[in-house]
Amino acid sequence: MGSELKFDPSQMEHPDIYKVLSGVVIPRPIAWVSTFGPDGVPNVAPYSFFQPITPSPPHVSFSAGSRDGVKKDTERNIEATGEFVVNIVSSEIARRMAISALDFAPEQSEFAASGLTLAPSDCVSAPRVAEAPASLECEMRQMIPVGDERYGATLIIGEVVRFHVRDELVLENHRIDFYALDAVGRLAGDWYCATNDQYELPRSQYQRELSDWFE
Repeated sequence: MGSELKFDPSQMEHPDIYKVLSGVVIPRPIAWVSTFGPDGVPNVAPYSFFQPITPSPPHVSFSAGSRDGVKKDTERNIEATGEFVVNIVSSEIARRMAISALDFAPEQSEFAASGLTLAPSDCVSAPRVAEAPASLECEMRQMIPVGDERYGATLIIGEVVRFHVRDELVLENHRIDFYALDAVGRLAGDWYCATNDQYELPRSQYQRELSDWFE
């Protein structure tokens, strides 16, 4: 066992807390969230504090941080419409995702700047990213403020009302070919990773090896 450093968040500046948190909680899946603004301008932005919550009915969540109390366009749009789409980022379109993460004015469309194609959704008004290998149409169920006004975030929970997955990625019994999906995950800073480097940790084998512990 090596030595360790200990950090007390209450004694740290916000940027340093973020560096440690985002550096150890990795890799993080990316929710590339697309919405329509009240003025009809399409918006898409990536969020790496993202996870599934329940499978049936399916719910997902992501957190949208604010800047000095100013909400991001995504959060304001979801407040106004109650709908959004989570698009999955593959390595093929990772560069476009990075472009969409830049600061755009509310009247500017990240779709246009990133060279993305709007695709209609089936159940919600929010558009999908046509280039994404999979998309989740969501209806907002809860928006929960967390933290303080300056550095806090809003936890946004949505129920998935439609899945879109490219047909070549769907195997038997609704299994997904995650190697071919090639989904991108967030590391820290400007670093990312993908799902095409994989290995197994077979739970059944370890169960047998440690059978005495479970008797």
